[in-house]
Amino acid sequence: MEPDAVNDAQLAHAIAEEAGALLLRIQGECAGGARGDAEANALILDRLRAARPDDAILSEESADDPVRLGRSRVWIIDPLDGTREFAERREDWAVHVALAIDGAPAVGAVALPRLGVTLASDTPPTLAPAQQPPRMLVSRTRASQLCAEVGSSIGAVHVGMGSAGAKAMAVVRGEAEIYLHSGGQHQWDNCAPVAVALAAGLHASRIDGSPIVYNQASTSVPDLLICRREWAAPVLAAVADCNRLVR
Repeated sequence: MEPDAVNDAQLAHAIAEEAGALLLRIQGECAGGARGDAEANALILDRLRAARPDDAILSEESADDPVRLGRSRVWIIDPLDGTREFAERREDWAVHVALAIDGAPAVGAVALPRLGVTLASDTPPTLAPAQQPPRMLVSRTRASQLCAEVGSSIGAVHVGMGSAGAKAMAVVRGEAEIYLHSGGQHQWDNCAPVAVALAAGLHASRIDGSPIVYNQASTSVPDLLICRREWAAPVLAAVADCNRLVR
Protein backbone atom coordinates (compact mmCIF):
# COMPACT_ATOMS: atom_id res chain seq x y z
CA MET A 1 0.00 0.00 0.00
CA GLU A 2 1.34 3.44 -0.89
CA PRO A 3 2.18 5.83 1.98
CA ASP A 4 -0.72 8.17 1.15
CA ALA A 5 -3.14 5.24 1.20
CA VAL A 6 -1.83 4.18 4.61
CA ASN A 7 -2.38 7.70 5.88
CA ASP A 8 -5.90 7.74 4.44
CA ALA A 9 -6.70 4.42 6.11
CA GLN A 10 -5.33 5.57 9.44
CA LEU A 11 -7.37 8.76 9.13
CA ALA A 12 -10.57 6.83 8.40
CA HIS A 13 -9.86 4.52 11.33
CA ALA A 14 -9.28 7.38 13.78
CA ILE A 15 -12.32 9.38 12.66
CA ALA A 16 -14.65 6.38 12.84
CA GLU A 17 -13.46 5.64 16.37
CA GLU A 18 -13.88 9.25 17.46
CA ALA A 19 -17.39 9.46 16.02
CA GLY A 20 -18.24 6.15 17.69
CA ALA A 21 -17.13 7.46 21.07
CA LEU A 22 -19.31 10.54 20.58
CA LEU A 23 -22.30 8.38 19.70
CA LEU A 24 -21.80 6.24 22.79
CA ARG A 25 -21.98 9.36 24.94
CA ILE A 26 -25.14 10.49 23.16
CA GLN A 27 -26.72 7.06 23.49
CA GLY A 28 -25.79 7.03 27.17
CA GLU A 29 -27.83 10.20 27.60
CA CYS A 30 -30.84 8.36 26.15
CA ALA A 31 -30.87 10.72 23.18
CA GLY A 32 -32.50 9.69 19.91
CA GLY A 33 -30.97 8.85 16.57
CA ALA A 34 -31.57 12.29 15.05
CA ARG A 35 -29.13 13.93 17.45
CA GLY A 36 -26.62 11.12 16.90
CA ASP A 37 -26.83 11.46 13.12
CA ALA A 38 -26.36 15.24 13.22
CA GLU A 39 -23.53 15.42 15.75
CA ALA A 40 -21.55 12.49 14.35
CA ASN A 41 -21.91 13.92 10.86
CA ALA A 42 -20.61 17.32 11.97
CA LEU A 43 -17.61 15.74 13.68
CA ILE A 44 -16.69 13.59 10.69
CA LEU A 45 -17.04 16.45 8.19
CA ASP A 46 -14.91 18.74 10.38
CA ARG A 47 -12.14 16.17 10.63
CA LEU A 48 -12.13 15.36 6.93
CA ARG A 49 -12.23 18.98 5.80
CA ALA A 50 -9.31 19.78 8.07
CA ALA A 51 -7.22 16.78 7.00
CA ARG A 52 -8.20 16.45 3.32
CA PRO A 53 -9.49 19.86 2.15
CA ASP A 54 -9.18 19.01 -1.55
CA ASP A 55 -11.27 15.84 -1.39
CA ALA A 56 -15.01 15.66 -2.00
CA ILE A 57 -17.46 14.19 0.52
CA LEU A 58 -20.72 12.29 0.10
CA SER A 59 -22.57 11.84 3.40
CA GLU A 60 -26.02 10.47 4.12
CA GLU A 61 -26.68 13.42 6.43
CA SER A 62 -25.56 16.24 4.10
CA ALA A 63 -26.87 17.64 0.84
CA ASP A 64 -25.26 15.94 -2.13
CA ASP A 65 -22.81 18.27 -3.89
CA PRO A 66 -22.46 17.26 -7.57
CA VAL A 67 -18.90 18.60 -7.59
CA ARG A 68 -17.93 15.15 -6.30
CA LEU A 69 -18.63 13.63 -9.72
CA GLY A 70 -15.61 15.43 -11.13
CA ARG A 71 -13.27 14.35 -8.33
CA SER A 72 -11.07 11.27 -8.16
CA ARG A 73 -11.10 11.10 -4.35
CA VAL A 74 -14.47 11.07 -2.57
CA TRP A 75 -15.08 10.26 1.08
CA ILE A 76 -18.34 8.35 1.52
CA ILE A 77 -19.81 8.61 4.99
CA ASP A 78 -22.61 7.15 7.07
CA PRO A 79 -22.27 8.83 10.46
CA LEU A 80 -24.78 6.45 12.08
CA ASP A 81 -25.69 3.29 10.22
CA GLY A 82 -28.62 1.72 12.03
CA THR A 83 -30.44 4.70 13.49
CA ARG A 84 -33.31 2.46 14.64
CA GLU A 85 -30.94 0.11 16.45
CA PHE A 86 -29.16 3.09 18.03
CA ALA A 87 -32.45 4.52 19.30
CA GLU A 88 -33.43 1.11 20.66
CA ARG A 89 -30.09 0.96 22.50
CA ARG A 90 -29.06 -2.18 20.66
CA GLU A 91 -25.48 -3.11 19.74
CA ASP A 92 -25.90 -3.63 15.97
CA TRP A 93 -25.27 -0.10 14.70
CA ALA A 94 -22.10 1.33 13.17
CA VAL A 95 -20.12 4.31 11.88
CA HIS A 96 -18.89 4.18 8.27
CA VAL A 97 -15.95 6.21 6.95
CA ALA A 98 -14.72 5.30 3.46
CA LEU A 99 -12.66 6.74 0.64
CA ALA A 100 -13.48 5.88 -2.96
CA ILE A 101 -10.73 6.56 -5.50
CA ASP A 102 -11.82 6.58 -9.15
CA GLY A 103 -14.96 4.72 -8.11
CA ALA A 104 -13.20 1.92 -6.22
CA PRO A 105 -13.65 1.36 -2.46
CA ALA A 106 -10.00 2.04 -1.61
CA VAL A 107 -10.16 2.70 2.14
CA GLY A 108 -12.73 1.97 4.80
CA ALA A 109 -13.33 1.89 8.53
CA VAL A 110 -16.42 0.57 10.32
CA ALA A 111 -16.74 1.27 14.03
CA LEU A 112 -19.00 -0.93 16.15
CA PRO A 113 -18.93 1.26 19.27
CA ARG A 114 -21.11 -0.86 21.54
CA LEU A 115 -18.79 -3.81 20.88
CA GLY A 116 -15.65 -1.72 21.38
CA VAL A 117 -14.40 -2.70 17.92
CA THR A 118 -13.32 -0.78 14.83
CA LEU A 119 -12.52 -2.79 11.73
CA ALA A 120 -10.55 -1.02 9.04
CA SER A 121 -8.74 -1.66 5.79
CA ASP A 122 -5.38 -0.76 7.38
CA THR A 123 -5.69 -3.53 9.97
CA PRO A 124 -7.89 -6.29 8.50
CA PRO A 125 -8.40 -9.24 10.84
CA THR A 126 -7.44 -12.80 10.02
CA LEU A 127 -10.54 -14.69 8.94
CA ALA A 128 -11.78 -17.33 11.36
CA PRO A 129 -12.57 -20.84 10.07
CA ALA A 130 -15.89 -21.05 8.22
CA GLN A 131 -18.80 -23.03 9.61
CA GLN A 132 -21.10 -25.51 7.91
CA PRO A 133 -23.97 -25.08 7.18
CA PRO A 134 -23.25 -21.47 6.28
CA ARG A 135 -24.80 -18.67 8.30
CA MET A 136 -26.51 -16.01 6.15
CA LEU A 137 -27.19 -12.59 7.62
CA VAL A 138 -30.53 -11.01 6.79
CA SER A 139 -32.45 -7.96 7.94
CA ARG A 140 -33.99 -8.47 11.36
CA THR A 141 -37.11 -6.52 10.30
CA ARG A 142 -37.57 -7.01 6.53
CA ALA A 143 -35.69 -9.98 5.08
CA SER A 144 -36.32 -10.15 1.33
CA GLN A 145 -37.92 -13.03 -0.54
CA LEU A 146 -34.75 -13.44 -2.61
CA CYS A 147 -32.65 -13.90 0.53
CA ALA A 148 -35.11 -16.49 1.83
CA GLU A 149 -35.03 -18.42 -1.45
CA VAL A 150 -31.25 -18.30 -1.86
CA GLY A 151 -30.73 -19.36 1.75
CA SER A 152 -33.03 -22.32 1.26
CA SER A 153 -31.29 -23.26 -1.99
CA ILE A 154 -27.80 -23.41 -0.47
CA GLY A 155 -28.89 -24.78 2.91
CA ALA A 156 -27.98 -21.68 4.88
CA VAL A 157 -29.08 -20.81 8.39
CA HIS A 158 -30.59 -17.32 8.52
CA VAL A 159 -29.38 -14.90 11.20
CA GLY A 160 -31.29 -11.64 11.68
CA MET A 161 -29.30 -8.50 12.46
CA GLY A 162 -29.67 -4.73 12.26
CA SER A 163 -27.50 -2.30 10.32
CA ALA A 164 -25.68 -3.04 7.05
CA GLY A 165 -22.35 -2.31 8.68
CA ALA A 166 -23.02 -4.68 11.57
CA LYS A 167 -24.02 -7.47 9.19
CA ALA A 168 -21.01 -6.99 6.91
CA MET A 169 -18.62 -6.87 9.86
CA ALA A 170 -20.17 -10.03 11.29
CA VAL A 171 -18.84 -11.81 8.18
CA VAL A 172 -15.43 -10.16 8.62
CA ARG A 173 -15.40 -11.17 12.30
CA GLY A 174 -16.27 -14.80 11.54
CA GLU A 175 -19.80 -14.70 12.96
CA ALA A 176 -21.36 -15.58 9.60
CA GLU A 177 -20.30 -16.69 6.13
CA ILE A 178 -22.70 -14.72 3.89
CA TYR A 179 -24.38 -11.31 3.82
CA LEU A 180 -26.81 -11.02 0.92
CA HIS A 181 -28.92 -7.91 0.48
CA SER A 182 -31.46 -7.12 -2.22
CA GLY A 183 -33.73 -4.53 -0.65
CA GLY A 184 -31.97 -1.37 -1.82
CA GLN A 185 -29.12 0.55 -0.22
CA HIS A 186 -27.09 3.70 -0.87
CA GLN A 187 -23.39 4.20 -1.43
CA TRP A 188 -22.84 5.24 2.20
CA ASP A 189 -24.48 2.04 3.45
CA ASN A 190 -21.82 -0.23 2.02
CA CYS A 191 -18.70 1.58 0.77
CA ALA A 192 -16.81 1.32 4.07
CA PRO A 193 -18.00 -2.26 4.77
CA VAL A 194 -17.00 -3.34 1.25
CA ALA A 195 -13.54 -1.76 1.60
CA VAL A 196 -12.99 -3.57 4.91
CA ALA A 197 -14.35 -6.87 3.56
CA LEU A 198 -12.09 -6.77 0.51
CA ALA A 199 -9.06 -5.95 2.65
CA ALA A 200 -9.89 -8.97 4.81
CA GLY A 201 -9.93 -11.25 1.75
CA LEU A 202 -13.67 -11.64 1.38
CA HIS A 203 -15.75 -11.47 -1.80
CA ALA A 204 -17.82 -8.31 -2.37
CA SER A 205 -19.95 -7.53 -5.42
CA ARG A 206 -23.39 -6.78 -6.75
CA ILE A 207 -25.68 -9.82 -6.79
CA ASP A 208 -25.02 -10.31 -10.52
CA GLY A 209 -21.31 -10.66 -9.70
CA SER A 210 -20.30 -7.26 -11.05
CA PRO A 211 -18.12 -4.92 -8.98
CA ILE A 212 -19.72 -2.09 -7.03
CA VAL A 213 -18.72 1.27 -8.49
CA TYR A 214 -18.89 4.29 -6.19
CA ASN A 215 -19.17 8.03 -6.74
CA GLN A 216 -21.96 7.57 -9.27
CA ALA A 217 -24.57 10.28 -9.88
CA SER A 218 -27.26 8.14 -8.28
CA THR A 219 -26.49 7.24 -4.69
CA SER A 220 -28.51 4.04 -5.01
CA VAL A 221 -26.80 0.64 -4.72
CA PRO A 222 -29.76 -1.75 -5.04
CA ASP A 223 -28.06 -4.97 -3.93
CA LEU A 224 -24.93 -6.43 -2.37
CA LEU A 225 -23.13 -9.68 -1.62
CA ILE A 226 -20.33 -9.94 0.94
CA CYS A 227 -19.25 -13.50 1.70
CA ARG A 228 -16.46 -15.98 2.12
CA ARG A 229 -14.81 -16.51 -1.25
CA GLU A 230 -15.77 -20.18 -1.38
CA TRP A 231 -19.44 -19.21 -1.14
CA ALA A 232 -19.42 -16.54 -3.86
CA ALA A 233 -20.05 -18.84 -6.82
CA PRO A 234 -22.81 -20.90 -5.14
CA VAL A 235 -24.63 -17.80 -3.90
CA LEU A 236 -24.37 -15.97 -7.22
CA ALA A 237 -25.63 -19.07 -9.05
CA ALA A 238 -28.56 -19.40 -6.65
CA VAL A 239 -29.42 -15.71 -7.13
CA ALA A 240 -29.36 -16.15 -10.91
CA ASP A 241 -31.62 -19.22 -10.67
CA CYS A 242 -34.10 -17.40 -8.44
CA ASN A 243 -34.17 -14.40 -10.77
CA ARG A 244 -34.81 -16.65 -13.78
CA LEU A 245 -37.77 -18.22 -12.01
CA VAL A 246 -39.21 -14.76 -11.31
CA ARG A 247 -39.01 -13.89 -14.99
